[in-house]
Amino acid sequence: MAFQRVASRSEVPEGSVRVFEVGGRSIALANVGGDGIYAIDNLCTHDNGPLGEGTLVGDLVECPRHGARFDVKTGQVRALPAVRPVRTYPVQVDGDAVFVDVG
Repeated sequence: MAFQRVASRSEVPEGSVRVFEVGGRSIALANVGGDGIYAIDNLCTHDNGPLGEGTLVGDLVECPRHGARFDVKTGQVRALPAVRPVRTYPVQVDGDAVFVDVG
């Protein structure tokens, strides 16, 4: 695994999703609060909508284009029109630093 520093915790406030570039990929970091920070691809599997511009409700991110919802912990689809899961990435938090492995 090759974890890379992506952000500081303060850049991803609790209850929000933010977009970062890491390893040539656009990644959406989602801070679900007590459960931590999760990383997923920034592209909806329905029509490549920008998930990082979506709304985070609990551990679900909603695509701003057509409302598909994904579990940020597992990448699984939770609401249509998407039918394929989104890719997730391992995250480590060390103090204020957030690291992601896009390996």
